[in-house]
Amino acid sequence: MGKLFGGGSAKIDCDASVIMLGENGKLIRKEHVVYFGNLKSPCGSVSHLGDNLTGDGDGDDEQVVVQLNKVPNDVHRLVFVVNIYDCVNRKQDFGMIRNAYIRVVNKDSGQELAKFNLSEDYAGKTALIAGEVYRHQGEWKFSALGQATGDVSLSELTRKYQ
Repeated sequence: MGKLFGGGSAKIDCDASVIMLGENGKLIRKEHVVYFGNLKSPCGSVSHLGDNLTGDGDGDDEQVVVQLNKVPNDVHRLVFVVNIYDCVNRKQDFGMIRNAYIRVVNKDSGQELAKFNLSEDYAGKTALIAGEVYRHQGEWKFSALGQATGDVSLSELTRKYQ
């Protein structure tokens, strides 16, 4: 698994994160939320490559790397999310962003598994549950979700899984 988020507009801070869940679909521990404030999971299998505060520049702005072979057995799902940082105070939503997207890429093959354009169908929304990687009969599977929400922070998104 590789790149997660790119594009964007200046002065809108979109943050990519991964929430690691146990077999019961619940967050294992708060350290299992990987984002700009916690760049690596406890096991080292999920790494956030750093925060891009503005979306300036070409290519993928924020990247999260997942090494599925290192994910411990007690983790059954990895949920990929993006939210607009401080969206309430800044009065921002995805409809204000031009040329922003989330994508999930197999780093080894370069294959793009899913891509969501955040400036098309997500006006008025401030967060997106993009997709998940989950264990199924001993193998990892990917499911594109594209579920837009009005959650105003990562902690609010995370509460869905507690």
